[in-house]
Amino acid sequence: MSNPRPLEEEVYDMSGARLALTLCVTKAREGSEADLDALERMFQQLGFESTMKRDPTAQQFQEELDSFQQAMDARDDPISCAFVVLMAHGLEGQLKGEDGQMVELENLFEVLNNKNCRALRAKPKVYIVQACRGEQRDPGETVSGGDIVMITKDSPETIPTYTDILHVYSTVEGYISYRHDKEGSCFIQTLVDVFTERKGPILELLTEVTRRMAEAELVQEGKPRKVNPEIQSTLRKRLYLQ
Repeated sequence: MSNPRPLEEEVYDMSGARLALTLCVTKAREGSEADLDALERMFQQLGFESTMKRDPTAQQFQEELDSFQQAMDARDDPISCAFVVLMAHGLEGQLKGEDGQMVELENLFEVLNNKNCRALRAKPKVYIVQACRGEQRDPGETVSGGDIVMITKDSPETIPTYTDILHVYSTVEGYISYRHDKEGSCFIQTLVDVFTERKGPILELLTEVTRRMAEAELVQEGKPRKVNPEIQSTLRKRLYLQ
């Protein structure tokens, strides 16, 4: 049996502009300001042009994403990467605006895909979502110690609509997310710590975020809880932020 060859490491070109948009509902979400401060520090360190908007309504979530896309497509200089951070109360697939109305996450994600945002075509788009995705709580578990033909070409001239996207959720589907009223959320604070203190491809950094969160013990109403993020990736290359 022949020895497997190591993967060739293709990386995204990060020499162009890096843009970040953060939309955060702070109303009735104590600790949000600590998260915003941490994110601002992270984006500054990683060389992002960062825009932050507080307390968007459901409609403004959509409008801000649309404006972000239009501004990118209007630029003359190349863009390497975009981060979008969405922080609010939520249910599975939805975020609650400051006005109490719901906005569909899928509609927000559509705005920057390869079809709708020319400037980010084949470029990495990272969505970070700090919100509940349901009502369930995880108490934790104790651990001891068909015929489908693929046709490939060497030089594809087209690209799928939904590649080059990374979704990072603060919790898995169906579960609630936790936030401290002064220190911010375990998820955002851990993510910022790892992204500013460690080097490596972003998926490896996110594995470290997951490991740290899985080890952390959260106590809510006197009961221990566990929480872990969920990562969904269609990235085609390695993404290095530093």
